[in-house]
Amino acid sequence: MKSWVFLLLAGLSLSVSRAQNTGATNLWRINLQDNGTESSPALAPDGTVYVGTFRGRLLAAAPDGQVKWKFKAGREIKSSPAVAPDGTIYFGARDGKLYALTAAGKLKWTFTTGAWVDSSPGLAADGTVYFGSWDKNFYAVNPDGSLKWQFATSNVIDASPAMAADGTIYFGSHDQNFYALTPTGKLKWQFSTRGEIQSSPALGANGEVYFTSTDGNCYALRPDGTELWQLHTGAFTAGSPVLDAAGNLYLTANLTCCSISPDGKLRWQFDSGANCDSTPVVGPNGTIYFASSAWHMILTSDREGRRLWSFDTKNDIANALTMDGHGVIYLANHNLLAIQTITKSAATTKSPWPMWRGNPQHTGRATK
Repeated sequence: MKSWVFLLLAGLSLSVSRAQNTGATNLWRINLQDNGTESSPALAPDGTVYVGTFRGRLLAAAPDGQVKWKFKAGREIKSSPAVAPDGTIYFGARDGKLYALTAAGKLKWTFTTGAWVDSSPGLAADGTVYFGSWDKNFYAVNPDGSLKWQFATSNVIDASPAMAADGTIYFGSHDQNFYALTPTGKLKWQFSTRGEIQSSPALGANGEVYFTSTDGNCYALRPDGTELWQLHTGAFTAGSPVLDAAGNLYLTANLTCCSISPDGKLRWQFDSGANCDSTPVVGPNGTIYFASSAWHMILTSDREGRRLWSFDTKNDIANALTMDGHGVIYLANHNLLAIQTITKSAATTKSPWPMWRGNPQHTGRATK
């Protein structure tokens, strides 16, 4: 166990400011004025940033931090948006609907389920949109908003799906089962845990599937559903794992930030001193970025767990961090923030799953 001392840094301002001794710069900040959010920012290819809020607004910000538009949904948005190649933005809301908007913020269509939609949508290569609902069903919706198929589980689905390169869809449910479906909605297999599954899966380079359960375990499965390993983190685990180029996993569990080797051994861990329920991100240079909620911190380490620097965001962080290919981290709490890290290279990490949902567009889709 490493001893970590956190440096509380100077606060963010509305103008560009440099956080001392961190190697990070607050590029801009937008006050959401909407009681905060648990939605994770998604990025369009042109750099537009999208995020939902608890007051039911989806906000679009330009790369320079200027608000482009806001769209009002029927209720709170906890779901994170996903951006399709054609610019369409998909997200769920607690009015029980999945929304599809144009890049200009105009409504294309809605699809109604029987309960809240907190699950963030996954986007298949053929344009199919996959997501779960609190009505216990998992849905496949065509790009025109019509139902393709639905699959019933026995409890709430608020976890987000991931799609393998062969089209297999993976997701978990509060019924404690992890599911693999074909693109036609047929069950391939299911795997039982001892707790609700709220995390989104991460997919490895060879098709391995990684996810956490609230039973306190991180699981690794083969594509056929057989278990590779499981590791007990010793904590309630709702966060999602991410991977570096070497196949090491990084995740958070209550107060702990940890790394797990590809064969399921604990490599290192440290106590952040506060709750960490956000999903980390692996930067292009291998730096790992964790978010500590109560300390309002972004905490960074190298792949060996050595502390590099920390950055005070001034508000709780309860969602996943998103990073673009230029080393800019986007996060949302009561504000939407863009933070330039010490990495300014345009190169992308070679990791198959460096951040939540796999990529900045939050498609949840693996590439070959």
